[in-house]
Amino acid sequence: MTSLSDLLRTYLFLIPLVVLLLTEIVKYVVEEAKSGKGDRHLFQQGGMPSTHSAFVTSLLIVVGRKTGTDSVEFAMAVVLACIVWYDAIGVRAVLGEQAHVLNVLQRFHRLRETLGHSFPEVFVGIVFGAVVTMIGIWMS
Repeated sequence: MTSLSDLLRTYLFLIPLVVLLLTEIVKYVVEEAKSGKGDRHLFQQGGMPSTHSAFVTSLLIVVGRKTGTDSVEFAMAVVLACIVWYDAIGVRAVLGEQAHVLNVLQRFHRLRETLGHSFPEVFVGIVFGAVVTMIGIWMS
């Protein structure tokens, strides 16, 4: 029978997937604790912590651990992570603002306004992804 540590050692890519799922669960719990409305769903944009940021941070750490921080693969993972972090804070936040304006202008179809993340949401996503990944690596 294969142990969890053997599984993680063999399939390091599973750690970012676990980070993704755990971040979504934490985001759901945080939103429920804040609002108590029960209208939050898993894999919904926006919220604390940022799932995108946690996932790419985990991927970045796993790639660095597996291939070394001087590898081409790690450099590519850094660039990907930077693009995702920038997108989460900048581009998607602007889309949320535009959705708000469009919702004011029309009343037939409500667009989702919380597409982006604030800097704290992205930062907490990065920290959460790093911590859970390090625990996963430690377990392997």
